[in-house]
Amino acid sequence: MLASESPRRKTLLAQAGISPDRVAPAHIDEKPLASELPRRHAYRLAYEKASTVWSQCGSEGVLVLAADTVVALGRRVLPKATDDDDVRKCLALLSGRRHLVITAVALATSVQSVHARIVETRVCFRRLNTSDIDSYVRCGEGRGKAGGYAIQGRAETFVRLINGSYSNVVGLPLAETVGLLRAHGLAC
Repeated sequence: MLASESPRRKTLLAQAGISPDRVAPAHIDEKPLASELPRRHAYRLAYEKASTVWSQCGSEGVLVLAADTVVALGRRVLPKATDDDDVRKCLALLSGRRHLVITAVALATSVQSVHARIVETRVCFRRLNTSDIDSYVRCGEGRGKAGGYAIQGRAETFVRLINGSYSNVVGLPLAETVGLLRAHGLAC
C-alpha cells in the first residue's frame, strides 16, 4: 500500500516494476515543528504517514510505504509551494546556491514497526534572472512542489550540479526504496 497522493511516487515505483495494490494518502499536519531540522522533519513526516495509514488500513502482512521530501537551505526547510508567490520566493532563495534535497522513506509492517531510510542529494542551481523565474512561475510546474520546483521538468535547466540520487530529487529514492521493500520480503 502506498501512503502518498503523489503521482510522481507512483510513477517512480512503476519504473522499478512495483505497483501498489492500494493508494491511501495520510492526511497529517506537515508543518515543521519549532526548531526542527530538515532531516528530522522529513523523517518524522514519513514515519507518521506510514504509521497513520497502517493503523487505519493495515492488517497482518500488509506493508505501507510512505515518503516525505524536503528541500533545505542550510537549517531552513523551504515550503511546498502553494502559489506563484511561494514558487518565486523559493527560486530566488535557491538561485546560484547549493541546497539539499532530503527524502525519508518509511515502511510500516505494523503500527509499532516502522523501518526508515533517509537519502540526501546535493543540488546546485545556476544563477537565475528575473526572466528565468517569471517564465518558470508562468509554466505552473513549481506549485505543490517542495522548494517550488520539479527537477523532472523545466527546472532541470536550472541545475548546474547534482550529487546523489536523481530519483530522490523527483520524490522517491528508488535504490533505497527497493532495498527497503526487499528487506521485508517483497520481491521486486
